[in-house]
Amino acid sequence: MAPVIEINGLSKVYVRDVIGFENGRLRVRLKDRRTVALKPLDLTVEEGEIFGLLGPNGAGKTTAIKILMGLHFPTSGSARIMGRPLEDNSVKAKIGFLPENPFFYDYLKGEEFLDYYGQLYGMDKATRRRRIPELLELVGLGHAGQLPLRGYSKGMLQRAGLAQALLNDPRIVFLDEPQSGLDPFGRKEVRDLILSLREQGKTVFFSSHILQDAEMICDRVAILHQGERIAVGALSEMLSAKVKEYEVGFSDVPHELVEKLREGASRFVERPNEYLAVYEKEEPARESVRAILDAKGVLDSFIARKETLEEYFIREIEGKREEARAALANGGNG
Repeated sequence: MAPVIEINGLSKVYVRDVIGFENGRLRVRLKDRRTVALKPLDLTVEEGEIFGLLGPNGAGKTTAIKILMGLHFPTSGSARIMGRPLEDNSVKAKIGFLPENPFFYDYLKGEEFLDYYGQLYGMDKATRRRRIPELLELVGLGHAGQLPLRGYSKGMLQRAGLAQALLNDPRIVFLDEPQSGLDPFGRKEVRDLILSLREQGKTVFFSSHILQDAEMICDRVAILHQGERIAVGALSEMLSAKVKEYEVGFSDVPHELVEKLREGASRFVERPNEYLAVYEKEEPARESVRAILDAKGVLDSFIARKETLEEYFIREIEGKREEARAALANGGNG
């Protein structure tokens, strides 16, 4: 089966004109002010998966999504959605899209807002009446359908935008930074909603710089840095299966033992009568557990911690920065 999203060599370079004065007159002087927002990108997304496009702000995530949505034109390369080129308008009826900074007519009530978009989708009145209350409940706004959008919090507006993206029951949902500006409870709601979409057989393609949330829900991810794809794959393949360190949490132990365990740990965190000792090797960690139990102390936790997506991300980004610094140094020496 062909991927539902195919991206081949997609790139975007912005060339800006410089406006200035010349001989006392305002005129446009064309200069080669080039900004490479996206270097040639190759990606495939399979049907029914949650795919995360990750990276820091300015990495090229929004540019890639806007090209896929037809809002920006690529400088080079091509892409297909459900086997059709981006110019094929028939595809638009089968996708949902939530931009990073959506605009809302804030004088509309929640239900009116969705009804307006339902008409743009060409949905008949009976379908809109049935679908809108269902979606408001789904995104946690069942109580706010009759409230004007100007009275919504940022989190509520984000949920309204999600409802809009799902209004036409799309096969693929594109979400640009869907958890931006949400509190932890709101972020959890969005995560749960994305997982429920996968259970319905939908494909979710979203961008984010919140790596912890992406690690919880993504089947595969791609990492962008300065417009370049530096990694792609399943998290189980990208993250090291090797245990990175061992964390031992404990309490109610004699002061002498606390000091002894502190000396043997690579890191040590202390709170009132609560301690966390971190070891790089398994045997010292197990020895500390035995000592805690022999002293009749309380073992609160023993965790063998593997590499997280955030640690992988930082390691890859730092590697790229080191390469860039080395290349710059070599160029300067030459």
